[in-house]
Amino acid sequence: MEKIIEIVKPTAKDIEFVKPRSSVEIHLPDSRVLSGPRNTPVGNFMAALAEEALAPIVGAVVNGELRELTFPVEMDARVRPVTMADADGARIYRRSLTFLLEAAFEELFPDASVTIDHSVSFGGFYCHINGRPPLAREELAQVKARMEEMVEANLPFLRKTVPLSEAIEYFQAKGMSDKVRLLSYRQKDFLILYGLDDHRDYQYGYMVPSTGYLKWFGVFPMGEGFVLQYPRRHSPTRLLPMPEYPKLLLAFRQYGAWLERLGIASVGALNDAIRDGRAREVILVAEALHEQQVAEAAEKITNRRGKVRVILISGPSSSGKTTFSKRLAVQLLAQGLSPFALELDNYFVDREQTPRDEAGEYDYESIHALNLALLDEHIRRMIAGEQVQVPRYNFKAGKSEPGDVVQLKPDQILIMEGIHGLNPALIPNVPAEQTFRIYVSCLTQLNLDRHNRISTTDTRLLQRIVRDMRERGYTAQQTIGRWESVRRGEKRNIFPFQENADVMFNSAEAYGISAMRPLLEPLLRQVPYGTPEYIEAKRLLSLLEWFLPIENLDAIPDNSILREFVGGSSLRDFKLWQG
Repeated sequence: MEKIIEIVKPTAKDIEFVKPRSSVEIHLPDSRVLSGPRNTPVGNFMAALAEEALAPIVGAVVNGELRELTFPVEMDARVRPVTMADADGARIYRRSLTFLLEAAFEELFPDASVTIDHSVSFGGFYCHINGRPPLAREELAQVKARMEEMVEANLPFLRKTVPLSEAIEYFQAKGMSDKVRLLSYRQKDFLILYGLDDHRDYQYGYMVPSTGYLKWFGVFPMGEGFVLQYPRRHSPTRLLPMPEYPKLLLAFRQYGAWLERLGIASVGALNDAIRDGRAREVILVAEALHEQQVAEAAEKITNRRGKVRVILISGPSSSGKTTFSKRLAVQLLAQGLSPFALELDNYFVDREQTPRDEAGEYDYESIHALNLALLDEHIRRMIAGEQVQVPRYNFKAGKSEPGDVVQLKPDQILIMEGIHGLNPALIPNVPAEQTFRIYVSCLTQLNLDRHNRISTTDTRLLQRIVRDMRERGYTAQQTIGRWESVRRGEKRNIFPFQENADVMFNSAEAYGISAMRPLLEPLLRQVPYGTPEYIEAKRLLSLLEWFLPIENLDAIPDNSILREFVGGSSLRDFKLWQG
């Protein structure tokens, strides 16, 4: 039943000056109202909701702005709790957990330092040690035990605003040159530092009020470092089993070593290069690394000439899969192989046969939205040299229709790009030795400093915002609004299969965010205040502020992965022969 709101028309006599109440009201999304003393931290109000919340509350949105639980409520406000099941809440929890790790590590190993390197797909950060050999198992156990002691003690995270010069002086004294470099480009004359016992650091974003919130974590050895494990959003109070990921770990370490060799291991160092007029050098070397990776993948395929008949390329959204596929095709042609592009989208089942998701909508990202039996049969017949009439999917009618008749030459290789390329269920009856699987993603990215990492998911979102506006006319608000659904599909259909890849291609560009900043800022500033997407746009704008912009994009080669997003790609209209 629709709620009827009575419109009150006050007269001038009804309006008067009054003294402020000693209390304020909190208006919740479900129309309930909480009342409490003025200037009470919003976390105290949220405590009244703790028992009914589906996940622990770690922050709040107050009048359209994301706030820490320590934020004092000075006047009546509309408030929405932020939990560990929310994207912003997950970031708050993980950021606070890394700070706890820093403090425990510094206390136990004052002559060494820990670096938060990159994320791992099952829920965790890969960390490595500087200034001493890797931690032994018993030393890792000591770190975990000390963190647990701090959680049990429920120590407060103390937030303090200090002059920027004081912060730089503090980090100089600590020997943290990466942070000093970064802060030299900060436009504001202050910085917020957090403290825990004797440990102080800058954190890019909000924190929980105290260590007692950080009850769920693990510390496990991995490679030459270790993993700080945290809960995933869909199970915020439970740690998932930790699988091995040797291929992904190797790709991470190779890229990290390359950044070190180039001398741009952090954003501050990249800014130095741009300031010193070396942006073109960084771009050319970064692109050379990509070309080397593409050539190495092509060489591995060529070395299996006559055996590999199907190349499957997969990866999450906005990773540059399309450009990579075309660059790989060019390399294969140069090495005497003839690739043939088979479009997976043409194997969609008729619309009425498409599976539906939890909301009852058609789930086009499900592997069962494809006619798997027909696809498997066609590929087996094609690599056997038989003629096949491939389907053509009529997206307007939602129907599969007859398409071209295809017959591969004896030396031709099929190339298929799609989200299910690494899933063994896609073509289960094609022998594994006849397939070559490639995973394309922004696997790792420059970090702000050793303790503040930049999510590669953010990199992909920024790339998608630029491309969506240029190619589809979508606003940044529209792209941000769709992103959560995109991420759900990736977690279900792509990430679980990434270790099935024969090759992992890291499509991250070290200079990418600097190059996109001039394009992104006006788009993000147009996101209206008060909308759910505004908070995300504000966070991304804050991230962009740390990067010096590259104003002239002419130095970016026209076959660059980044050209897929900023425009000007020479490969845009490149097509493999399909007749």
